[in-house]
Amino acid sequence: MNTSPDPRWAPHATVATVVIDGGRVLLVEETIEGRQVLNQPAGHLEPGESLAAAALRETVEETGWTVELTAFIGCYQWTAADGTPFLRFCYAARPVSHDPARPLDAGIDRALWMTPAELQAAAGRQRSPLVWQVLADYLAGQRYPLALVREVA
Repeated sequence: MNTSPDPRWAPHATVATVVIDGGRVLLVEETIEGRQVLNQPAGHLEPGESLAAAALRETVEETGWTVELTAFIGCYQWTAADGTPFLRFCYAARPVSHDPARPLDAGIDRALWMTPAELQAAAGRQRSPLVWQVLADYLAGQRYPLALVREVA
């Protein structure tokens, strides 16, 4: 819950990337509060960073995969059980290259590829409802031009 003395709402700005190759989706298995969960490559926006740059950075840091963004899927508003608000900006991407020797971010156990059916069957292991919702929207054809999200200098 946001307990800041500032009464303005201040959600966490995050990005996530849906990477599809050969009918499988790239995911990360990470340990959160002692529980192993599944998530898209995702993370927080850093100061001075564009949303697109954050999506590319998080994907390589968490999976070792360099990707090319192909579309914007959407922006998702969600509040975690502890009251923490999130705005998650989601991109679609295609894999370009993989560096299996690259160390993954702290907390990331491994990167893995799963079919959508396998991920759906693992609903109890998904980090949040955003994981399936974003993939379901992508699978339903929800894609917007990358130019929809603009960084203004």
